[in-house]
Amino acid sequence: MVLMVTGLMVGSSLMAAGHPESEKLIDTARQEAGEMAPKQLKEMLDTEKKVIVMDVREENQRAEGEIYASNMVAMTRGNLEFEVMNKIKDKNAVIVTYCRGGSRGALAAQTLRKLGYVNATTLKGGLKGWAEEGYPIETGLGVTRLSKEQ
Repeated sequence: MVLMVTGLMVGSSLMAAGHPESEKLIDTARQEAGEMAPKQLKEMLDTEKKVIVMDVREENQRAEGEIYASNMVAMTRGNLEFEVMNKIKDKNAVIVTYCRGGSRGALAAQTLRKLGYVNATTLKGGLKGWAEEGYPIETGLGVTRLSKEQ
C-alpha cells in the first residue's frame, strides 16, 4: 500500500536554528564524518550492500516514519555513546546515521568516528532529505512517499 502524502516532514528541526555556535559544531561534524546522498543510500539498499542504517531520533519522532533497511538500528543521539558498542561490534561496518533534518545525524556520525567506527557517515538532509527525493518511508500506515503539489 503506497500513500501519497503532502506536507510530510515539511517543518525542519529548530534545534540549532539561529545559533552560530551550534551551526559551527554541526558543520564540523559534517566535514569530519561526511555525508551520503539519499540516492547513494537508496542504491545501496536496493542492491543489498552491507550497510547499517541508524536512526538517532527521539522515540516520539520515530512515529514520523523510518527508512526501511534489513539492517536498521534505532538509538537516540543522547544514548549513542552508551549503547552503540554493545549493538555494533564491527568497527569497519558501513553505518549511515539519520535524524529528521540532518543535524543530529551528523553529530552522531562524528561521534561514531571518534569511537573508532571508520565508515560512519550521515544521510544528507536526514529523513526530510530522503522524503524530498521521493523515497519511501515506512510508517504505521504502511509505505508513504512525499508528493509534490503541482
